[in-house]
Amino acid sequence: MTGRRAAPRWVRELVVSAAAVVLALLVGAVLIIASDAEVAATWGYFFAYPPDALAASWTAVSDAYSTLFLGAVGGWKPITETLVQATPLICAGLGVSLAFRAGLFNIGAQGQLIVGAVCAGWIGFTFDLPVGLHLLVAVVAGLAGGALWGGLVGVLKARTGAHEVIVTIMLNYVALYILQWLLTTNAFQLPGRNDPISPVAATSAQFPAWAGSRLHLGFLVAIAAAAAVWWLLERSTTGFELRAVGANPDAARTAGMSVGRAYTVAMLVAGALAGLAGVQQVLGTNAPLTDGIAGTVGFDSITVALLGRASPLGTVVAGLVFGALNAGGLQMQIQTQTPLTLTTVLQATIVLFIAAPALVRAVFRIRGQASGAVLAKGWNA
Repeated sequence: MTGRRAAPRWVRELVVSAAAVVLALLVGAVLIIASDAEVAATWGYFFAYPPDALAASWTAVSDAYSTLFLGAVGGWKPITETLVQATPLICAGLGVSLAFRAGLFNIGAQGQLIVGAVCAGWIGFTFDLPVGLHLLVAVVAGLAGGALWGGLVGVLKARTGAHEVIVTIMLNYVALYILQWLLTTNAFQLPGRNDPISPVAATSAQFPAWAGSRLHLGFLVAIAAAAAVWWLLERSTTGFELRAVGANPDAARTAGMSVGRAYTVAMLVAGALAGLAGVQQVLGTNAPLTDGIAGTVGFDSITVALLGRASPLGTVVAGLVFGALNAGGLQMQIQTQTPLTLTTVLQATIVLFIAAPALVRAVFRIRGQASGAVLAKGWNA
């Protein structure tokens, strides 16, 4: 009798990712119960009358999570807000994922995003160009800025062996401090203001938005970027070289591939994608440049890439999940007084469980080989 055929790898990884989310929600449920004084009090006499504690806990958790869900997808407006929140996460997450596939840990999406936002924003509020052309030039400038910031890391890695983690972390700070300095100059500071804030990009340079919502054309651009990354990795010669270098740089070098070139190309494209996230921030949501323009998107994108298993489709889905958490979290706080930071805890816990697949498999009794080696081998194991 032949054994049962194993499920495809992407199915097994999807199951593990979904299980990690479930575990994170369970941890969040415990925190909801513990943070509610009234619910916690019922556990003080649990052994005397268990139904009180169980009923109060269920009500608190179900109310919080149902509000979170409805705040994310409970109607057209919540759905559009989820998509708005997800758009920059998808773009920056694609940049982190692409670098992972080439065996690089791109911790610098935050800095690449900032540089992309600076370049796109400057074109947007400085020049007076026709509608369409203005947006195109601003988007290209943002892509170029991010690519330059990321490509610098690739060149240093290829030429000097500088570790990309250290370099990208330091460049995050450099990008932020450059932005803070620029916002004190006449070229970037909003006229008549003394605080560090720039003008808003001209209407001709903004992504068109759907009537009655903040959802803009940039979301479709993010989806197109994901499709382009999939084609690059799975259907192009360059993508094959990136994956080969990520899996085993020594073997790739022996096969005649240029490892240094692969690192440089990977970081150029990764930086451009993170720069596109910066473009989304300044041209998609009518936001001026401030030193908080990036928020935590660059760092959250690492989590998105991890949850998405460094695949373009997975990154899109993970970006939507995190966009839903961000959009629904505020509504959850307003209606149930659940701390907004709970969504941050959920995101961090998801990463914790994603980084420990053996634990997730053990809890849910999921069969399959451990995938911890995937990250170490550039997600090509």
